[in-house]
Amino acid sequence: MTDQPDQPERPAFLDDPKWSTDYLPKMAGEADPERLSMVTQRLQAASSTGELSPRRQALKDLADASRLLTDRLVATDAPIEVITAATAEVAAAAARFEDFHQGTLYGFSEAANAGAREDPLYDHSPMIGIGNPLAPPLTIREVDGVIVADAWFGQAYEGPPACVHGGYVACAFDEVLGATQSLSGAPGMTGTLTVRYERPTPLQTALRFEGRLVGVERRKIFVEGACYAGDVLTATAKGTFISMQPGAFLDIIAEREARQAEQR
Repeated sequence: MTDQPDQPERPAFLDDPKWSTDYLPKMAGEADPERLSMVTQRLQAASSTGELSPRRQALKDLADASRLLTDRLVATDAPIEVITAATAEVAAAAARFEDFHQGTLYGFSEAANAGAREDPLYDHSPMIGIGNPLAPPLTIREVDGVIVADAWFGQAYEGPPACVHGGYVACAFDEVLGATQSLSGAPGMTGTLTVRYERPTPLQTALRFEGRLVGVERRKIFVEGACYAGDVLTATAKGTFISMQPGAFLDIIAEREARQAEQR
């Protein structure tokens, strides 16, 4: 008979009565202050610019280097000798990770559904993850009830010439509006997302996304967003999010808490 591995300790907040009772989203000023405070802390964690642990800093540095490589690789005019040498170097770097475990979550991928943690990690997120070379990344914060995200899309995100691919614009809106709907105090999942492209969104330009909570109806949460390049409006979005049943939401939180505990 083999010993069973120790199970991660059950997060204490799951036994808190307020997480076991039903709740519905509320408009700004009506949601439970404790929940809104928790959401704000999560958003601060998502966009934290404070000191990182040595390991997280190393992951960020590696992801930044990977982003730089990707940006310079796209449409490069480098000769084949440079490309061949770089291929060998990148393959060697990838081989360093071959014998290490991969597959469990380290943190969360969306600010919208991170649960009750005050210090969640979003390092692997494809949009805001400092440790994910696929992420631009966006930095998200809350300013007087408005979600604001700063972004810079490099050459790898090109769609039309010198412009961000529309799919990445939509992805950014999904992330920003996902954070916005959390201000209702009862976060959920994307139901619908509609993007209107007002004009091309430029590459290699400081972009600002804004998200606002505009309505609730039972479990439905309505949000709107806009993307600006300077003062120029490049795209708008409308989203409907569906607040999850508490039981299902707690299951997701518990699973992610357990996976994160395995990596800490």
